[in-house]
Amino acid sequence: MYSGEIGKNTIISERASIGDGVTIGHNCIIEDGVCIGDNVFIDSNTTIRRGVTIGKDSFVGSNCIIGEYWMDFCKDRQYHEHPLKIGTNALIRSGSIIYAGSEIGNNFQTGHQVTIREKAQIGNNVSIGTLSDIQGNCKIGNYVRLHSNVHIGQLSVIDDFAWIYPYVVLTNDPTPPSNEFLGVHVHSFAVIATGAIIMPGLDLGQDCLIAAGAYVAKSVEPYAVALGNPARIISDVRKSKNKITGEPVYPWRNHFSNYMPWDGVGFDEWYASLDQETKERYGISEIIE
Repeated sequence: MYSGEIGKNTIISERASIGDGVTIGHNCIIEDGVCIGDNVFIDSNTTIRRGVTIGKDSFVGSNCIIGEYWMDFCKDRQYHEHPLKIGTNALIRSGSIIYAGSEIGNNFQTGHQVTIREKAQIGNNVSIGTLSDIQGNCKIGNYVRLHSNVHIGQLSVIDDFAWIYPYVVLTNDPTPPSNEFLGVHVHSFAVIATGAIIMPGLDLGQDCLIAAGAYVAKSVEPYAVALGNPARIISDVRKSKNKITGEPVYPWRNHFSNYMPWDGVGFDEWYASLDQETKERYGISEIIE
């Protein structure tokens, strides 16, 4: 028997599975087939639609829709099965809308009013900032940080440990309007600074740095610094120095560890502990060519 706290005017389907210690606020709707883990908090005026699984210890803010309908339901008003799975310890802030048919890992976090469309694959320890828009059929790796007002076009691939700052746009239509989409591939440890626009189908190489306001119309090699409109390669990030101390600042993983898996041990020690397959996936090389 469910033993948590339920607010006024909340409707919970008899065919929903609710864990222990769950709190559900006022005016919420929990539909058929929903599975909510232990110690989850769901704030008022939130709807959890059919087929959604939310892992234990998660927080869902007010006025959210989790498991939003696809167009197929809007057309025929019939339920179509598109499961949505969200891992443990999620923090989904108020006003966010996550469509059905995606899979999201553990320790996921959003700002306010984030939209995530269908068929998104999102790894563990990912943060997506306020007012960001993640379109469908995207793949986002582990420990990715997207700041506020970021737009990720369909078919984008963002690998582990990438940073994308506010107002960045990853486009996907080379001849708009069309149905021939080409997603951008952002490789591991890449940094895209504020206001950059990335054209369809490009590769942004591992550890590259895209400067603020850049218009990127050609793929960028690993470790390259791209600047301007149109963007051009001006340097190698490993040559960049702190203007105050004169010390190297890139690759950033050697100088920044907050919330990263190497926090407290250092990147080199953490990297040495990985299996060979994982190391090869990152493709790390410190040699300046």
